[in-house]
Amino acid sequence: MFRGNPALQGSATGALPEKPVLLWSFKTQSPVKSSAAIVADRVFIGSNDRNLYALDFATGKKIWACTNGGAIESSPLVLNGKVFVGSSDANLYALDAASGKQVWKYETGDKILGSPNWFVTPLTRPTSTLSSSDGERDGVRGVMETNVLIGSYDFKLHCLDAATGKSNWVFESSNYINGSPAIADGVAVFGGCDGQLHVVSLADGSQSTSNEIGAPIAASAALAAGRAYFGHYENAFLCVDLKTSSNLWKFSDRKFPFFSSPAVTSDRVLFGGRDKMLHCVNRADGKSVWSFATRGKVDSSPVVCGDKVVVGSDDGRLYLVSLKDGKELWSYELGQPIDSSPAVADGKIVIGCDDGSVYCFGAKPK
Repeated sequence: MFRGNPALQGSATGALPEKPVLLWSFKTQSPVKSSAAIVADRVFIGSNDRNLYALDFATGKKIWACTNGGAIESSPLVLNGKVFVGSSDANLYALDAASGKQVWKYETGDKILGSPNWFVTPLTRPTSTLSSSDGERDGVRGVMETNVLIGSYDFKLHCLDAATGKSNWVFESSNYINGSPAIADGVAVFGGCDGQLHVVSLADGSQSTSNEIGAPIAASAALAAGRAYFGHYENAFLCVDLKTSSNLWKFSDRKFPFFSSPAVTSDRVLFGGRDKMLHCVNRADGKSVWSFATRGKVDSSPVVCGDKVVVGSDDGRLYLVSLKDGKELWSYELGQPIDSSPAVADGKIVIGCDDGSVYCFGAKPK
């Protein structure tokens, strides 16, 4: 899924090679702003050509494509044999991961650009209606029901039954929701173009708290240890304590907005900016550790893998940077802006590009 886990922390396991090589590329018919989800031997990624693609992870060959009514900038969520993805046609789609056939779709009031997230709750309906892909049964937790969350430009956060697509609850904000909701500790946290950081109970969709930020929040927040990390359109990146609703620190370097979603490690936070920089700050106080300069704005969201950080830039390059000191380790020129964020699995990087292609990089084959 987008950013790797429900808290949207942007961290991947394993290690990346020192000098990745291009393993394969797959051409679509429009820019690829969606970020990939990688599960087992498949890559799932959307394109502005109105298709969601399933590709072979080893070769990049197309397994299936599902066409809908609008561009797919949303990044897919793959869960329990289904692929969930939003579309500019205002629908959230659930597709069979094996075949690409539509299982259900849910219509919102406007386009969906952010990615779905998920959580489980104790089953609230009769077990006779539970399908094998709905939930799970064990001796401690009993039967659990899987839920999907999605934000929309209809100003609403929608909570759906993952099996049926039926609405469980809806929370309404006062402006567009562009990013993805982050989930941890029984709440969903998201920013909107209303300048608020919303904290919503997963149980019933009621608002727990909200923070008046005073600037549109287009990117997704990352959650860790009861804190939310996010940037906004009035040139600052913030850390907010979710229990006290207090702003703990603010990073502001130059007068450029932040659209990139952060990666969070045990002691650092990394994010791109429209100042053409990848920033690394101290997680405790927001003070700069290092910054890395590209030649274009960085809307792509970085991923940390071991001692390396991978991120794309509008300068058309994919970068590999040292987590320790921000020095460039490797870069590869794709030639067109990269708004997509990298997905990392098994020592490989998959990323989309505005040239309409999906690229996979990894160790040179033996």
